[in-house]
Amino acid sequence: MGEAICGGDMVASLPNWVPEPAKLYLRHIETGAPIRALARETGCHASTVLRRIRSYEALRDDLLVDQALRRLGAGLVKSGGTGSPAKESVMRRPTHPPERNLSDERLQGEALRLLRRLCERGALMAVAMSMEKAVVVRETEAGTQTRTAVTDRDVAEAMALKGWISCDAPGPVSRYYITGAGRAALGAMLAHLESSAMVDTDAAEARRDPAMAPSETPLAALSRRRDKEGGQFLAPELVRVGERLREDFELAQMGAGGAVPDWGHCLESAETGPVGIKGPRGRVEAALRDLGPGLGDIALRCCCHLEGLESAERRMGWSARSGKIVLRIALQRLKRFYDGLGDEAAMIG
Repeated sequence: MGEAICGGDMVASLPNWVPEPAKLYLRHIETGAPIRALARETGCHASTVLRRIRSYEALRDDLLVDQALRRLGAGLVKSGGTGSPAKESVMRRPTHPPERNLSDERLQGEALRLLRRLCERGALMAVAMSMEKAVVVRETEAGTQTRTAVTDRDVAEAMALKGWISCDAPGPVSRYYITGAGRAALGAMLAHLESSAMVDTDAAEARRDPAMAPSETPLAALSRRRDKEGGQFLAPELVRVGERLREDFELAQMGAGGAVPDWGHCLESAETGPVGIKGPRGRVEAALRDLGPGLGDIALRCCCHLEGLESAERRMGWSARSGKIVLRIALQRLKRFYDGLGDEAAMIG
């Protein structure tokens, strides 16, 4: 259907992930293609084509949708589209040009990571006009916000264009939440991932229901527990450092080119010292080596694979309720590791 809608050079210039109604909208706006001509090409009634075009016109007030259409429209003009002068004032060049084209593979990988984060309780994506990145944050029990993921602006725009996220509070900093369509897309991605050879046994176990799209991570649940003195069992900074490890882990998985990195070799012996670490994978490997066997195992299972404490204790042959103590010790040591990295500890790899 994409060829019928966009035909010729435009097919190559619009990514496959662009929704078909958005392709219709861009064809009509950028080239001035008549509604009736588009209806004949797509085999739809003219009223259906008009309704689809108007549906995207109505979304132009959405910051990310508007900029996604600008970016795609600018790509069409650059690739040789005729571009109506009357329309070019509407389809202005994007404020934040991408460093590289957004491929289907990159969108799927990033969306899987981000949509899982947005399923967590109190999670939202924050986007500001002046920011080149979109940030996922989650509200903690204490009312503060913890950053859990960062992505490029064009990825966030594509997710909004596909209807996976929507904004309920436009403003200087717009807040986006996962939609029903986003949850459905996430379920399909996870089902495909679990059925593929890319997923190892522990990761597959961690992704099964009800943890396929968890509303709460093991760390978030543990942070609500109290110690004997009535204080938080996990301090907020320990929760944040666990989330930082998970962010590096997910970025490393994405950068592995489809192959699952072998993290087991990092747990065979403890090696301290964060010298010469490069990129997310390097940080994860160095962190696991620094933690060593036991501490590294529980951190990998609970922080990265989102395996519950009871399951981790059972699989590792530990006594009941011992896992939370070991995990807290692991997070304390992990905090020392990331503190030693300084600027290298940034969540963006």
